[in-house]
Amino acid sequence: MTNLLLQKASLYGEDVKDVLIADGVITAVEADLTPQDGERVIDAKGMVLLPGLVDLHVHFREPGYEDAETILTGSQAAAKGGFTTVFPMANTYPVQDTAGVVEAVRTLGEEAGYCDVRPNGAVTVGLKGEHLAELGAMAHSKARVRVFSDDGHCVSDPLVMRRALEYVKGFDGVVAQHAQDPRLTLKAQMNESELSSELGLNGWPWVAEASIIARDVLLAEHVGARLHVCHISTRTSVEIIRWAKQRGVQVTAEVTPHHLLLTEEKVRGYDARFKVNPPLRDQADVDALREALADGTIDIVATDHAPHPEEAKDCEWDCAAMGMLGLEASLRVVQETMVDTGKATWRDVARFMSERPAEIGQAELSGRPIAVGEPADLCLYDPSGRSSFTLDDLASKSSNSPYLGIELPGRVAWTIFRGEPTLIDGTIADRSDVAAAARRRRELAVSEASA
Repeated sequence: MTNLLLQKASLYGEDVKDVLIADGVITAVEADLTPQDGERVIDAKGMVLLPGLVDLHVHFREPGYEDAETILTGSQAAAKGGFTTVFPMANTYPVQDTAGVVEAVRTLGEEAGYCDVRPNGAVTVGLKGEHLAELGAMAHSKARVRVFSDDGHCVSDPLVMRRALEYVKGFDGVVAQHAQDPRLTLKAQMNESELSSELGLNGWPWVAEASIIARDVLLAEHVGARLHVCHISTRTSVEIIRWAKQRGVQVTAEVTPHHLLLTEEKVRGYDARFKVNPPLRDQADVDALREALADGTIDIVATDHAPHPEEAKDCEWDCAAMGMLGLEASLRVVQETMVDTGKATWRDVARFMSERPAEIGQAELSGRPIAVGEPADLCLYDPSGRSSFTLDDLASKSSNSPYLGIELPGRVAWTIFRGEPTLIDGTIADRSDVAAAARRRRELAVSEASA
């Protein structure tokens, strides 16, 4: 394992230090360290050093839908975006609703080696919303699942939702709800507004999201369990979350980069890259989401990275799949919407893109401070300059990014996972090198377990 020396990095956008990494751990954080023989020196002058980013909400499609993404390509997309830990959702085929499936996903992530892949488990069998899945078995499996979600489907039955919240209390798990009343969104295609009427598309009302959140925070309060609300998109949802936190409800919430940047106006061209669940809302909603992230009402940014094959998007709007890529562009979007607007500092970014998602998902080695003795999961980000987001910026197997052609600031320069570079000056690290590092980690883990 090569030792790394990051020279003149701006830790959290603040103090400029040199950071030495050896054997997967940060071993020194000082000014003006002298390079030693065998160290790989990285010129980090002018760059922000953050803890490796953590995404609580991605879709890697494997098993079952490898034409859109695999755990390997999804992990490479994560590295491209500065992420070292990701939580893939359960809507695979077979569904991640048993210990066997989540363990298989976990193993594929370990073999890929680009990041820590921690599968989320389904709440209900087959995502059908009827019977609880093997929550306990998944929690006590090798995958150690702590986040359970039927994302893509709302757990709409209140009794099933209550039972799920009660069950996960036993191992301090969390239910991550996709808040969408299925009756109020029947055949919905975009945000319900004057624009939806103008475009002739069925509207998706804000109340379909807010009503489920209101119900679920009351259920969580009643049973004393942890609730996480996925991809909130409306100002009313923000108000409900804020109210619930003031009451002491154990609720957390996430917002996506696309809901921080884009509005329903993007739908005017019927470009299906902008078709997403929940839909893009109006500017007042975008403004409310930014303010809520800044003041902590919204806890984290999560990408909802949702790859689709070309044919699923290159069709008429009504037939197109919902979802968009997010991993590769997320930090650039957050700089544009939060940092450059003065709403957040880089230390705030570390909190809501690394530390808090790691806490919610109980990823103990992730989101750690940049300090001596801590795991070397790091993101080195160059905030200078602006450039158009292009296909060259993608590592995903799919290309359904809403940001293509949009000018964004900055770039992720280096991603370091357990002390090994997975992104090198903007280029995905060689597959054989990453695989070799992953094998060494597995062998070390086996050796330590048998000692």
